[in-house]
Amino acid sequence: MSAAILLVMPLILGQNTQPQVPISTPDEIAQDFTQVPCTNKERLNGARSLFEKMQAPSWLISVAKLNGVENLVVRQPGSSDEIIVMGAHYDFAERGCGAVDNWSGVVALAHLYRTIRTFKTQKTVLFVAFGKEEKGLIGSKAMVQAIPKDQISTYCAMINIDSFGLAAPFALEGMSSKPLIELAQAASNEMHIPFAKVRIKGADSDSTSFLRKNVTAVTLSGLSADWESILHTPFDQANKVNANSVYAGYRLALTMWTHLDQADCRAFH
Repeated sequence: MSAAILLVMPLILGQNTQPQVPISTPDEIAQDFTQVPCTNKERLNGARSLFEKMQAPSWLISVAKLNGVENLVVRQPGSSDEIIVMGAHYDFAERGCGAVDNWSGVVALAHLYRTIRTFKTQKTVLFVAFGKEEKGLIGSKAMVQAIPKDQISTYCAMINIDSFGLAAPFALEGMSSKPLIELAQAASNEMHIPFAKVRIKGADSDSTSFLRKNVTAVTLSGLSADWESILHTPFDQANKVNANSVYAGYRLALTMWTHLDQADCRAFH
């Protein structure tokens, strides 16, 4: 059974679609919120530990130190030189524990690795936990600025996961490419889960850094209407996180990846 057929089956919370493929469950995701690193000094090692838990070998894990920022990169080699970036920032605003913003994204990203690592992918996947997003997208800017001009065309797409745990998935307009928003909508329809397009005034995220380099990108999020009372406040704690929301974001990104991996690199530009 191909990855595309396997992973676009209807979404059933808590049920694996195929025993031999490690599709994470909401309960497994919830376990990764039992101990949320609550200082920025702990976050990078916390992210590394999550990927190690998902069986990432040490030789595929690296820390890219660029322009005073550290990005954790886990590489899943593909059969071509084409690249898909899946990212989430690991830093937080140092109020509360940053469980929603954005430990939820790091957890979803690690579980994406857990599943995707079991497939022979056509495109190389870079799983990147970005540093200093809250300081002005510094980690993602450093990454794209380091890409040589003659290699930028090999970057097919970027999926950014930022702040899940409060509601159903949506794509953030203003920092997402229209073709990838449409892909997210189509993937949600296949999975029979709710999906929306949302514009948050003044908000920004790491997908913007890639858009500025003409790499098609999308930011997925899962916030509720009262998000401003939680994010960047002392209330951003693990007890605010609904694991089903994080799970839905993980599964949505996973389904989008199946389409991107099989498509021509410029199909969604």
